[in-house]
Order: sequence, then C-alpha cells, then structure tokens
Amino acid sequence: MNKIFQIDKNYIKWNDKVIACTVGRSGFSNNKSEGDGCTPSGKWQLLTVYYRSDRVKTLECALPKVVITPDMGWSDDPKDPLYNTAIKLPYHFSHEKLWRDDHLYDLLITINHNTNPVIPGKGSAIFIHQMHVDETPTAGCLALKLTDLEYLVSTVTTDTYWNIGENLA
Repeated sequence: MNKIFQIDKNYIKWNDKVIACTVGRSGFSNNKSEGDGCTPSGKWQLLTVYYRSDRVKTLECALPKVVITPDMGWSDDPKDPLYNTAIKLPYHFSHEKLWRDDHLYDLLITINHNTNPVIPGKGSAIFIHQMHVDETPTAGCLALKLTDLEYLVSTVTTDTYWNIGENLA
C-alpha cells in the first residue's frame, strides 16, 4: 500500500518528497459535515482521475481516467438521492460544476470519503485538485500546485491512500 501522509495543513509527504498543499479553511475534522470547510481526517483511497482534455494534453496514470465535459457536475446537496456523485448538467439539486473557468478542476483525483455508503450531509466532492493561485485554503479538499499534482497523478497506484490524522497505518 502506498501512502500520502498529511504532515500538517501546509504539507504532504509522497515518495519521500515533501510537497506544499492547502486544505480546508477550517482545518481537519473527525466528524466531517457538508459545508463545514473541513478536510476529513481518515485513510482515503484514491479512486479516479478526472481531467479536461482541452487543458491537460498528456496524462499517464495507473488510476481510471474520466474526461471532464461541460455538462459534468458533482452533487453536493444532502437532499439529492445522487449526493456525492458525478451528475450531468443541467441539474435541479445543488452541485459543483466540474468544467470551470479557473483551473482548479482541470485535473483532479476523487477519493473514497463518504462513498460506501454515501451518508447525506457527511461531505461531498472531497477531491485532490489544483491549488488556488493565491494559495488560499479550500472548502475541504487537498490542493497542490499543478506540477506537484501532475507528479502525484503520474506516480500513484490503485492502492494509494491519503492519510490524514494520527495512527493511520
């Protein structure tokens, strides 16, 4: 098993390399809830790489890949039966658009937080994505500079986990 260790709110360690990051504006939480701004503590498996093929030209990775299209979103509405899953736009429940004008979601990795089972209100759309230009905190995701995100995507495997918190062997 490969592990990405969350050192603190500013750094992760991957393959003996320390990488700058940002996390949720409210820090870490053992009891994540929708909209709290926290990054969930735990041991999270990396699942799927999503990317915009108009902005990311080459992509070599061991994880399954999905091309982001303009009609893709992610449900963040606890009342939605499809909460915390990819959806097709237009959509009548609250959601995030995956096709964005900024570059935050040009390349992202989904994790298994709140996926099996999905519990309404326990957090959605916890991704590993590109960092804001001004390096501000996220709404709960892990964000990396583009070059570091590309490195991560190219080196993770299907048994890679993101470890946040203590005693997560």
